[in-house]
Amino acid sequence: MPRLPAQRMLLTIVAASALLAGCVPARPPLYHWGNFTDQQYAYLKGDKGPEEEILELEKIREQAKASGQALPPGLQAHLGMLYGVTGRSDLFVANLEAERQQFPESGPYVDFLLKKKTQQ
Repeated sequence: MPRLPAQRMLLTIVAASALLAGCVPARPPLYHWGNFTDQQYAYLKGDKGPEEEILELEKIREQAKASGQALPPGLQAHLGMLYGVTGRSDLFVANLEAERQQFPESGPYVDFLLKKKTQQ
């Protein structure tokens, strides 16, 4: 059996590795983002009002529920703040508490928002 030069052998190994890497199945996303980041950006730029933003985020929530995926970090907190802006305090608190329950590390931020709202 003839010996392959080192470069040719290396090329063969790299090609085989690339071929095998293509066989690895892609992982499903951890969260259902929908167009959350685009919606949030449009709201923060002033292109959308709170009511329009609430409708879009509620749509994302329904899509996530239908697909069995989790909501991304920040979506429920942002939705809660929008409900707070529109004067719906019960939904403000409910969404912030849902954010805290799903992401316990958001607790200090949720506490800050709740405290700030009660001071107003």
